[in-house]
Amino acid sequence: MSSYGKFAYVYDVLMADMPYPDWLTFAETAWKKYGKPLTVAELGCGTGSITIPLAAEGYHMTGIDLSSDMLSVAQRKMEEHPQGRRFLREGSVRWVRQNMKEWELLEPVDSVISFCDCLNYLLEESDISDVFARTYAGLKPGGTFLFDVHHPNTLIRYEQEQPFILDESTVSYIWTCELDAPRCEIEHHLSIFAREEGRSDLYRRFEETHIQRAYDPDWMTAELLKAGFSTVNIYADFEWTEADEDAERLFYVVVK
Repeated sequence: MSSYGKFAYVYDVLMADMPYPDWLTFAETAWKKYGKPLTVAELGCGTGSITIPLAAEGYHMTGIDLSSDMLSVAQRKMEEHPQGRRFLREGSVRWVRQNMKEWELLEPVDSVISFCDCLNYLLEESDISDVFARTYAGLKPGGTFLFDVHHPNTLIRYEQEQPFILDESTVSYIWTCELDAPRCEIEHHLSIFAREEGRSDLYRRFEETHIQRAYDPDWMTAELLKAGFSTVNIYADFEWTEADEDAERLFYVVVK
């Protein structure tokens, strides 16, 4: 996955309707069940829309992302947050530019999270295995790994339901998809029109291509166990119900 570049600066507008509160609630519920952490690392933290609210709840957060542009936006959002001065004073939020396949911190953490289908951007099975191995190494004993991915059937539905169109006052897009069915890999093409800052009559167009791949849930479970994790549970669509073929998003709750 390449760095997001210009996309980082319109990302929050495009993602405004994403269910961030539901991800936060899912994490809190999992931690109540498996042990409340103090230190948390987020893989693929993007612009900090999950990292920062968790820091506001008292967790010591490390946001990890490959895109320096995304991390720049996250840093600005953190500084503008009502608790921004506390974050800076206490050092309770850190931003680290790393590839999630190779991530490593100085000290192991209590929990690792990766939401918003970040792992679907890893396009080879070996990439997934590398993340699982690095996460196992970066967790304390008994630590939790919480993440979500698209179910393979979700990528099929994307191609069937395309194109997708957004028309807002500050940004618009046309989004089309092309599916490689044998690999269950989808290429998203976005033509984005973003209003120039300070202008009401000028929009800049830029193109984005994002590729995602979905993996068989049984294979994912086997790889997690192979990495050394002791417990793997899979739930569906923010609910604490067992995932089946109708699930759109698979939620993994994994314990070291």
